[in-house]
Amino acid sequence: MSAGMPRTARGEETKRKLIEAAEQVFSRVGYADASISRITDAAGIGQGTFYLYFDSKLQIFNELVEDLNHRVRLAMSAASAATENRIDSERAGFRAFFQFTADHPALYRVIREAEFVSPGALRLHYTRIVEGYIAGLRAAGAAGQISDIDPTVAAWALMGIGEMIGMRWVLWGDDEALEGAGSDPFASGTRAVPEHVFEQMMRFIEGALGAGSTVSSSTVSSSTVEMRQR
Repeated sequence: MSAGMPRTARGEETKRKLIEAAEQVFSRVGYADASISRITDAAGIGQGTFYLYFDSKLQIFNELVEDLNHRVRLAMSAASAATENRIDSERAGFRAFFQFTADHPALYRVIREAEFVSPGALRLHYTRIVEGYIAGLRAAGAAGQISDIDPTVAAWALMGIGEMIGMRWVLWGDDEALEGAGSDPFASGTRAVPEHVFEQMMRFIEGALGAGSTVSSSTVSSSTVEMRQR
């Protein structure tokens, strides 16, 4: 019998616990060393119950990728919803992404493992993020908030910036923590992106999008203003 969708609120809660446990286990030990028993132990649920909701370890892995994708997109969309121009939207969206990364470092390990474990899930993850990004950039271009840069190329480039900045400063932490982590970057814990790093990233993005005049003065830090005057 194939696993099915939960039919009750209790079933939804049980499946949620399994997804959350899978996030912990896959992040901590990786896909190869993860096991259904480890996931059910972490969830505090009997192993037999697992098969009411998932057919295999691969299925829960794929659903975890989809769940992380949904939550990070929701966080970014909610943060940028009240902004008035594209640069402010980028600023709010990136802050939300870095906060989500700090709260859910599994996003990095799980997505990277998906390249080998489930390439289709990996592609779907990035495609869903980019689709919304392209639409937003296209609208901003039509409104004259950014230059006529290709929105598809810009979307992929901006996503890459967020991933690398997040990995270096949120996931790895500062230089001291990075050195102490050795071969395991997750050992250093997570931190916030330093404000000067965030502002330099936004300066780069602003220039790349050709939108220097659209940034509201209230969102530009005094340190950034000083750098531009030099």
